[in-house]
Amino acid sequence: MTGLRLGPVLRYVDWETGDAATVWVETDRPCTAEVVCEGGGGGTAETFQISGHHYALVPVTGLRPGTSTPYEVRLGGSPVWPPADSAFPPSTIDTPVPGAGTARITFGSCRWAAPAEGEKDPAGPDALDTLSARIAGDPGGERPDVILLLGDQVYADEISKATRRWLAARRDLREPPGVEVADYEEYTRLYYESWLDPEVRWLLSTVPTCMIFDDHDVIDDWNTSAAWVADMRATPWWRERILSGLMSYWVYQHLGNLSPAELAADDLYAAVRATPDGTDALRGFAARADLDPACVRWSYRRDFGGVRLLMVDTRAARVLEEGARAMLDEDEARWLAAQALDDSRPYDHLLIGTSLPWLMPPLIHDAEGWNAALASGVRGGRWARFAEDLRRRSDLEHWAAFPASFERLARLIAEAGSGPGAPATVCVLSGDVHHAYVAEPTHWPQDAAPDTARVFQLTCSPVHNGIPWSIKLGFRFGWSATGRRLGRRLAKHGRLERPVLRWRRTGGPWFGNQLMTLTLRGRTAQLRLEQAQRVRGGAQESGPARLTTAMTTNLTHD
Repeated sequence: MTGLRLGPVLRYVDWETGDAATVWVETDRPCTAEVVCEGGGGGTAETFQISGHHYALVPVTGLRPGTSTPYEVRLGGSPVWPPADSAFPPSTIDTPVPGAGTARITFGSCRWAAPAEGEKDPAGPDALDTLSARIAGDPGGERPDVILLLGDQVYADEISKATRRWLAARRDLREPPGVEVADYEEYTRLYYESWLDPEVRWLLSTVPTCMIFDDHDVIDDWNTSAAWVADMRATPWWRERILSGLMSYWVYQHLGNLSPAELAADDLYAAVRATPDGTDALRGFAARADLDPACVRWSYRRDFGGVRLLMVDTRAARVLEEGARAMLDEDEARWLAAQALDDSRPYDHLLIGTSLPWLMPPLIHDAEGWNAALASGVRGGRWARFAEDLRRRSDLEHWAAFPASFERLARLIAEAGSGPGAPATVCVLSGDVHHAYVAEPTHWPQDAAPDTARVFQLTCSPVHNGIPWSIKLGFRFGWSATGRRLGRRLAKHGRLERPVLRWRRTGGPWFGNQLMTLTLRGRTAQLRLEQAQRVRGGAQESGPARLTTAMTTNLTHD
């Protein structure tokens, strides 16, 4: 009997028609994968093969708008999901009514997999686990319409004890890359470890997800600079690592981001399914994407009623040549502008999903700009070498490290947020920095200021990860008046002009495993931050973890 190795993962749900979805699965052999919905509707797909693994993305049709439909998965005609001994409610596909005026969007980033049974969890309760438990405990209660996972879904360079033991049985860990993943097979292990967590597996089967990568999906500081890339390419293990990282991302994350229409027009998807083994086709694609990032677009757009989401690749789309550095290559930047300014379908809220925060604490913003200026040579070769080393050791590679891109995004946001058809809010959704905060611009350039939309930076991470004391101290200090003054000194040393806009922190910082949820109803927007915590009794923790509300605020004036 064919087995279900991973999934089902509910990915795309059609908000325009309310009658279609896609469900991703991994199986243990070639087969026909089938989704059967209670009361009618469903779909089938033949599996495709990559490096000895078998996958299917099943298009589901015939759903009824505005319903919650239980479904099951069959492989080769035999039911495999839900498991007979499942303690969870049935997995469902919840479809909106076309033109629905409310969208509830939960987001976060940076998730270590849960430790093996019996091992202590150094990161504390997992926010996705606790969200899953809450939904399972009240299936008819509030749940997100979609979860946005903003990077670091897996950690290729920070593996668990269990994965280390598995790797040690497979190869000599004294050889590079040591205790990091080396190839596609080892990447599959990361996804199994992360997505087979029972609570997370059920959650992913019943709440749609949109995903984008960040650095740890490949390696810490991925594409920090041209010098970094040259150093990595000189190592004997990097080529297999980057190709495997891009291949596994395409299979496990990227495919499910696409609509059925986009999948039907995707030449690579067609090529992979047209052959008994799609490994060579996908590997060739990954090689081209690594050498010429502009030949592929990982970014994508989703519309949820009156909400437009633009999920932006801020890792692979970079231009790294000193003197021409950009967070997005020219084609990617034009795509982003075209999607943000497309008025063929009016929208009430614009969400820009970028794993890396756009608005950072002022000290950190100025420090990253100063570092980028020194690395470009404005103070000579000795300072440039110092800056390159500091950039890598201190992760100085957010939007602030690409000043021209920072300004270009600011001007695009201002343009999108202006005029009679402008949205009520423009929110930049980010993660990466292992804490949460809300920031809002206060002063814009005279020639570029939104006259309609309120603009916010909403940052939320981690979902499940450690939070070093240095992050807590550094980010608190970065917002302080003293931090601002120090930042300006650094900027002057780097011969930098003041940023084109100024901003202030209006919420946070909050530290912990956490998720943010935007409830967008018409032209109103409410934000809630929830943290995963255990009930405490005296000095001891007791009982299961749960999500507790740390903040609720209205982003618009009702």
